[in-house]
Amino acid sequence: MITYWQQLEGNFSKVKKNTIDETLPLWIDARNVTRDETTLLQEEYQIEQDHILDILDPDELSRIEEGDGDYILTIVRVPVYDPQAETPYFTVPVGIIIKGKTIITICWTDCELLRDFGINRVRNVRLNDFPSFIVHILNRANLNFLRYLKEINRRSTSIQNEMRTEIENHEILQLLGLEKSLVYFATSLKSNSLLLQKMKTTRLIKFDEEDIDFVEGVAIDNRQAIEMADTYSNILFGVMDAFSSVTSNNLNVVMKKLAIINLVMMAPTFITSFFGMNFRLPFETYSGYIPVTIATILCLLSVGISWILLNVNSSSIKNAKKARKISRSQRRKVKAETKKLKKQEKRLK
Repeated sequence: MITYWQQLEGNFSKVKKNTIDETLPLWIDARNVTRDETTLLQEEYQIEQDHILDILDPDELSRIEEGDGDYILTIVRVPVYDPQAETPYFTVPVGIIIKGKTIITICWTDCELLRDFGINRVRNVRLNDFPSFIVHILNRANLNFLRYLKEINRRSTSIQNEMRTEIENHEILQLLGLEKSLVYFATSLKSNSLLLQKMKTTRLIKFDEEDIDFVEGVAIDNRQAIEMADTYSNILFGVMDAFSSVTSNNLNVVMKKLAIINLVMMAPTFITSFFGMNFRLPFETYSGYIPVTIATILCLLSVGISWILLNVNSSSIKNAKKARKISRSQRRKVKAETKKLKKQEKRLK
């Protein structure tokens, strides 16, 4: 879908193609583009086909370069949220083409960032200053990155609280999806950081003094978002490792219990299988309930031995946990005493 916008009295207003004021700068917003729409833009504004393909490539990195048709191409990575996708938070490239008094933005999906510009949610945007318009897009992308990172952190915390009671497969898959999102965010933010550095040094775009200060502020927000993405990614990686250790530990406890039961039941099974062959049984000359009584006593003995072994195993685990708690409390007491000694030394000094 291609939409035409012009700025009147500081606000963007949608215009039709046949009512465009040629004296004012024009913003062409192309979202959810089809093949016919990209072909129309390519032929009308003489855009290279390779550049159109690069913009529509989901894995394209941020960059700025000059085209053969006297235009400047800038590709920016922006965040997108899709709750129905396997990875709900991901990034997409947005192509920004400057040619004369026209600026064209192309994205293969319905980007929330461009939608905010259309409904005048972004303030202090000047369409007659295209370099400032690009920096505003980068700034809005950083704000969306920070907001989505906080949402990812909240969602991972809620999933972790659910996994403390019971670990299920869909919860682990949700954490894996969030971990992928953090990796995508960190990669795109670093790519945008390199773009900002190149925009400062390139001669394709000229900034005035106000724009230079604005670019510095956007770069600071970008570095902050990179640090947040790296921090959340490391935390989530540690959480996944911890839950995998808990799962393997629980599996080991269950396997220990099954091994004890198997060992206890091995002796009666061996006896019954041995005397099940063509041999004379030791109690077959007796009549009445004597053989049944002896077999019942042996079964009760096996059950009692298995119960004792299982209780000994569980009591050892409980004692180990108590010892850990005692050691932790002792460490805390030692730390508190050392702090008191340090305070006393300072007072004496």
